[in-house]
Amino acid sequence: MKTVINLVLAACVVALVYICYGSIMGPINFDKEKEVRDNAIKTRLIDIRKAQQEYRGMHNGAYTADFDTLIDFIKTAKLPFILKVGALNDDQLNNGMTEKKAIAMINKAKKTGNWKEVEKEGLQNFRRDTMWVAVLDTIFTKGFNPDSLAYVPYGNGAKFEMAIRKDTTKSGAPLNLFQAQVSYDVYLGDLNKQQLLNLKDTREKLGKYCGLRVGDIEQPNNNAGNWE
Repeated sequence: MKTVINLVLAACVVALVYICYGSIMGPINFDKEKEVRDNAIKTRLIDIRKAQQEYRGMHNGAYTADFDTLIDFIKTAKLPFILKVGALNDDQLNNGMTEKKAIAMINKAKKTGNWKEVEKEGLQNFRRDTMWVAVLDTIFTKGFNPDSLAYVPYGNGAKFEMAIRKDTTKSGAPLNLFQAQVSYDVYLGDLNKQQLLNLKDTREKLGKYCGLRVGDIEQPNNNAGNWE
């Protein structure tokens, strides 16, 4: 009988140790895994933001809410890159020379074949040539896969939510906003349920979005991430 009691007590001790260990390590393990996944999500959201900003620059300030359109833009679009050779010196600047005037003067010389004015102004070694480079090679690291842009890391095939807003300010100026986001449920749903509930409860009490997001269609925020 005594042996049975000792075995039961030992089992209870083991169970208590396991419960205590779980109560301590549960939040720690959750936070560690959350950090890993958050970092992957943030990287992807920053990539979406970079693509949207370049897209906007070539579409009269407008964003796109369609990932297929954005991905096609990344794959096919080219951005202007100004190759600069030479610079205006103090004397040229003091005499009213500007880069715009210098470029116009040089372009005129190219058309007419008369370089006297260019030589007179000392612009023989001044060049501003426009080159066109692929978006994919310009704003993303080597090996980046555009087709992955829409998909949430650790999301089991889920896609980011993306939305845009076209409006005008009180002054009548055009207002273009975008946001891309993913909720905690999508990429943390397979982790500790109680820790996830605690996280969401804290965010909700603070009046904050329960997930990660860049941009905001409710108010301009310079396309910042809600972690920045």
